[in-house]
Parts: sequence; C-alpha cells; structure tokens
Amino acid sequence: MRKQIAAANWKMNLTVDKAEALLNDIIAANVELGQDQSAVFAVPFPYLQLAKKAITGKDNYFIAAENCYSKKSGAYTGEVSVEMLQSLAIQYVVLGHSERREYFRESNQFLAEKLNIALEYSITPIFCCGEPLSIREAGAQNGFVAMQLEESLFHFAEDEIQKVVIAYEPIWAIGTGKTATSEQAQEMHAHLRKVLAGKFGKEVADNISILYGGSVKANNAKEIFSQPDVDGGLVGGASLIADEFIAIMKSLK
Repeated sequence: MRKQIAAANWKMNLTVDKAEALLNDIIAANVELGQDQSAVFAVPFPYLQLAKKAITGKDNYFIAAENCYSKKSGAYTGEVSVEMLQSLAIQYVVLGHSERREYFRESNQFLAEKLNIALEYSITPIFCCGEPLSIREAGAQNGFVAMQLEESLFHFAEDEIQKVVIAYEPIWAIGTGKTATSEQAQEMHAHLRKVLAGKFGKEVADNISILYGGSVKANNAKEIFSQPDVDGGLVGGASLIADEFIAIMKSLK
C-alpha cells in the first residue's frame, strides 16, 4: 500500500517559542499513525533540531527541511546542503514548491540536480508540481505538469523514482481560499500517475505517493484524501493551527 502522508509546510512563519508550542500541542494530541501513514513537519531551518527533538519516540512522525541546495558543500553563503540535513538525521526535504519556482526562479533542470543529491544522501524529496491559474484557464494543465515531471524526474531509474514523494499544487488554490474540488484533485492525480506509468510502468507508478497541496483544511481533508489517487496532503496555512492539522492527520486513509 502507498504511504499516506500528512505533511505540514510552515513556510517562513513562527518564532521559536510559537514553533515549540505548536509542535507540543500537536504531539500532545497523541494521534497514532499506522505503518502506512506518516506525519511530516517541514519547518524553517532554525527549527529543525527543535522539531526533531519534539517528535522523539513518536512512530511514523518525521521532520523535513523546506529546501536544500544542489551542491554537497562549498562557498555558497546562506545555502543549506543535504549533507548538513543528513547530519541532523532529517529524512525529508521539500523541493520545487511553487513559491521557490516563482520567487527564486528555480527551473525544472535545477530541481533535477537537487533531487539527485537528496537521493544520494538518502533524504526523501517531496517534489512539488502544479499549474498557475492562466494555464488552468487555458486547459493546458495536463501538459504543463507532465513537463515538470519529465524534466525533473524522468532521468531516474525505477528503484530511484520510488523513493520520491510527489505533491500536486494547483497554484491557483494556494493561499487564495480556492480549493480544487475533490474530483479535480483526483483527475490530476490520476493524470500524474498515468504520466509516471508511461515512463516507469504501472506497478512502479502505483507505488508512488502523490499528495494534494491546495488549501487543505480540516473541513475538506477527509473528502480530498478519500479519492483513490490522493495519498494525503502538503498543508500550508492549516498546518500552523494545531487543531486543524490534528484533524487533517486523522483524515488520512
């Protein structure tokens, strides 16, 4: 069975005291996750060690970095390497988020380099893809996201691609209050799986977790996650509210 994942993406939010309080509140809820379920907390770099300590002893709880650089080490002031993340026992990293693509001009080719080094250091990438409103309105979303996968992922071997988690972000539904319907989410997730199957085969594609990342909240998570090709969510704003994210964790299949 594919891993079902509730992933929190804190972005550039919270002071250290608020971060600690939020984690403590979520941990205190004692949500027990099955072996096919995971909770992943993608937190800002300064809070990685704090977050790692907070989940100590919790089965199927993990910490992610929100980004990494494409080089092992060197004169890249201000960047964070996967070697550093590995030394902190961080197991996931979010790559290719729409905000990184838009604000920092990260290309599919550059993301392929980041994916390569993440896997080299045995860190699981959560690879984000998705279309802006203009592409959706033009009806070109299927080709747009297929190209994102092809240019960043299609160089991998079958055993490597199965180590990648994919998160579909309809960019027009991030922070706007708009949400793709559960049917729209399922339609795109099924398309992504079909694209993966065309390259790697159906059996491989069926084993890759694909998360939905567009304004997931406590009141819509269960319906969205119930779709056959949706394997959980990459959650932004709602992950900053303990009760919301607890409910989202409980909504996993």
